[in-house]
Amino acid sequence: MRGTVSPKLEPFLLQVNEAIATAKAQGIGYTPQATRDGLNNLAGLMADGPEIANVSDVYLPNYETQVRVRIYNPAPDKALPVLLHFHGGGHMCGSIELYDPISRELATHCQAIVMCIDYRLAPEYPYPQGLNDCQYLLENFAQLLKGHQFTDDLYIAGDSAGGAICTSLVANNLDNEAIEIDKQILIYPSVDYTMSFPSCQENGEGFLLEMAKVEWYFEQYFSDRSPSESLLKSASPLHHSFSNNMPDTLLITAGCDPLRDEGAVYATLMKGAGAKCKHIQFDDMIHAYMLVNDLVVEEYEETLDLIADFIEK
Repeated sequence: MRGTVSPKLEPFLLQVNEAIATAKAQGIGYTPQATRDGLNNLAGLMADGPEIANVSDVYLPNYETQVRVRIYNPAPDKALPVLLHFHGGGHMCGSIELYDPISRELATHCQAIVMCIDYRLAPEYPYPQGLNDCQYLLENFAQLLKGHQFTDDLYIAGDSAGGAICTSLVANNLDNEAIEIDKQILIYPSVDYTMSFPSCQENGEGFLLEMAKVEWYFEQYFSDRSPSESLLKSASPLHHSFSNNMPDTLLITAGCDPLRDEGAVYATLMKGAGAKCKHIQFDDMIHAYMLVNDLVVEEYEETLDLIADFIEK
């Protein structure tokens, strides 16, 4: 069923849809730079995040290339849990800077040391290079926290493509005894690269994230104009194994999102495997509503409160 969007978002979507229609009429295609600029422009609709006691930039230690990580420590005098934050952006866009307000909110609401990584992006660095960066952080984050007090509790969080990264890391480390992820926070995650669920068509136009663009994202990510079904499935967290030793998960979907159904199915499969997953849907929200939070202040705050409550419990 096609979603019914909040009136709060209608003027914004009207502008977006007019711009999309104009670009199509003029035959303007997608480019990585234009797509990145478009996502970065959403920063004008984001509230500044709270002040954090200690913010610093570091680089992955002993890695094959320089990959930056920003550390947010809201209480340096206390031992806090660690939360690895993986930003969204279709594996092509997004950055520490764009997601800085959200990283700050996560640090404050969860009372955790948040580490946000500028993983490498497609098409310059196609699959699985960005995912490899995130795996390396997962394995070596403690080396970056010299001078910080932290507990053994480890959380991961991500929206959209960041959710794909979280769920891929969980799937890829189920049998890795050296990795123990305690909790997972997923916000409108991308977990199925095959784009096979009804909401992809029902919500595929008019709600900011358009399926034609998603398909193009995936072509860039997999460095293939027509990636095979087997490749898409093998990379999709939804098609990996599920088990009862997966981390407790909070999964948030949006009713007007093309990715709505795959998120819901991921939650169902987790529960079916005996893992704990709390699924919450904001029926009248769109994909990426966290990045336009000035327009949806109440929903943004409610999302952050849900995350804080999930962490606390």
